[in-house]
Amino acid sequence: MSREQPVLYQRNALAPSLLAAAVLFVAPALLESDWFLTVRFVTAIFALIVGWFAVQARHWWWVPVFAAIAVLWNPVFPFAFEGGIWLGAQFAAAVAFLAAGATIKVRRD
Repeated sequence: MSREQPVLYQRNALAPSLLAAAVLFVAPALLESDWFLTVRFVTAIFALIVGWFAVQARHWWWVPVFAAIAVLWNPVFPFAFEGGIWLGAQFAAAVAFLAAGATIKVRRD
């Protein structure tokens, strides 16, 4: 009979990171439509959530990354980006979300 080891860490940022990355991978198809406003809302909100989980886990290096994502994708005062750089930014932000979701973890008590 084998005894399972208890899980020592939990990854609170994993689920919101996966959802945000999925939205950002679809974002280039929605770039010229009215649905891109939804992409902006989802990305900005999940950036703030993942940034907060980074603060809780004391992974300070992620905080400026997700603060920048929240500002660049904010739907209230949107930036008028377009072209290849903006398409590349969608991909880069998705990769940042995936990397943060995989690395942000807190020790369980």
